[in-house]
Amino acid sequence: MKNILFVCTGNTCRSCMAEAIFNYFCDISGFKAISAGLFVINGSTTSKNAAEIIKNNIKEDIRNRKAVQINRNLLETSKLVFTMTSGIKNILREDFARFKNKIFTLNEYVSVHSDIIDPFGSNIEAYAETYDQLVYSIKLLLQKLKGEAGIF
Repeated sequence: MKNILFVCTGNTCRSCMAEAIFNYFCDISGFKAISAGLFVINGSTTSKNAAEIIKNNIKEDIRNRKAVQINRNLLETSKLVFTMTSGIKNILREDFARFKNKIFTLNEYVSVHSDIIDPFGSNIEAYAETYDQLVYSIKLLLQKLKGEAGIF
């Protein structure tokens, strides 16, 4: 199995939504998304609004999913690492320099020139906007991965 790792700040909104979206839309054999956060609060779970957006759109229940702290093992076992912002990418590349060649922002990898909006603490409409952003970028990512399948 080839892991694709999505990373955001706390692993309660963007990256866990990206994990669910990727796994829902992925039709490439042998690929699976996982996710983690840069600064995880111990015991935290998926935000209520993120879980609701995922449930309403792709019928997956991620309410009780526990946030995961980024660590070296996750980076070692992942083929590619996609962050939600350039700031998170820069921190990971500095803290885990050995893996810098496989760490990108999701949007830079698919040639979209913006970060993924952090909806944390916002209303459900903000989460829906982030969901739409993620779906768009992840569909582009899947197309790109299909074209690069031979290099993995």
